[in-house]
Amino acid sequence: MAIRRNLWMSLLLIGALLCFFLFVGFTEIQQAIPKSLLLVNTTFLGIVLEALPFVFLGVFTSALIQTFVSEEMVQRFIPKNPFVAIVPAVLVTAIFPVCECAIIPVVRRLMKKGMPLHIGVIFIVGAPILNPIVFASTYYAFYSTPGIAYARMGLAFVLAIIIGSLIFTFFRNQDQLKWTTDELLDRPIESSNQDLNKMKSVFYHASDEFFDMGKYLIIGAMIAGLFQTFFDRSLLVSLSDNDALSPLIMMGFGFILSLCSEADAFVASSFAHTFSAGSLLAFLVYGPMLDLKSTIMLFAYFRAKFVIGLMAIITVSVYAVILIYQYVVL
Repeated sequence: MAIRRNLWMSLLLIGALLCFFLFVGFTEIQQAIPKSLLLVNTTFLGIVLEALPFVFLGVFTSALIQTFVSEEMVQRFIPKNPFVAIVPAVLVTAIFPVCECAIIPVVRRLMKKGMPLHIGVIFIVGAPILNPIVFASTYYAFYSTPGIAYARMGLAFVLAIIIGSLIFTFFRNQDQLKWTTDELLDRPIESSNQDLNKMKSVFYHASDEFFDMGKYLIIGAMIAGLFQTFFDRSLLVSLSDNDALSPLIMMGFGFILSLCSEADAFVASSFAHTFSAGSLLAFLVYGPMLDLKSTIMLFAYFRAKFVIGLMAIITVSVYAVILIYQYVVL
């Protein structure tokens, strides 16, 4: 039943995307539809198509973990002391070159295998920034001011440590995941075929998780498209001179835009002559850690109280660190 349900869901998703492409392609229809709705459609497609490759990477990695990584293996490589484990965890995030929506299924799977909650959060906030691809794109986007790229990496490193420590302090690694009935009863997902080999199991888990997560990606992308279309960006410019308020404005802008971390630096560079370096860094750090589409995914896989607490911790931590950076460095 699960395979059949996911098959129908995949056909509906593909059909919807094809309809959007065809919808945009006909000139007569374009003339009959308000330009704002066409812009929503274009923005929605851009976000989805930008995120899909990384989502595929995330769910496939998650499926590999589910199939080949045991609970004992995860626990063996994590230091017993929760605070000692934080810095190595931040360093390890550099080997996950994925965006914020792709890392969530990976972390969810690792946490089900025994990874502590605060280490999983470090992966969620650190991996979308602390990797060579994001550094290269940021360096290229700000080639005339390369200090932005180095500052982005440094601030993300410090913030991952702070956020991980606060999560452990407030939640003490309590289980905050949402579990399905089958998972709680320890039922194998492959109930229809017990003879699946490991590679078939990988593809089964990947497809199952992709269509489970894909609907949240689409919902988040649609909301972000609506915000991007109807939000008056001139308000940003009018508040850009306020050193205390402009970082908050750019953090909100990063949350709404829901850009992948591999591409957001090019958007940030377009504001280089309007906003301060601190405000640009707030955009570059906060958006990959928390945006609309990743928030919806977090609510889908974690308990609501924890997600709200995580959002508050990330927001306060980023804002405080940016203010300190502006005061001390700039």
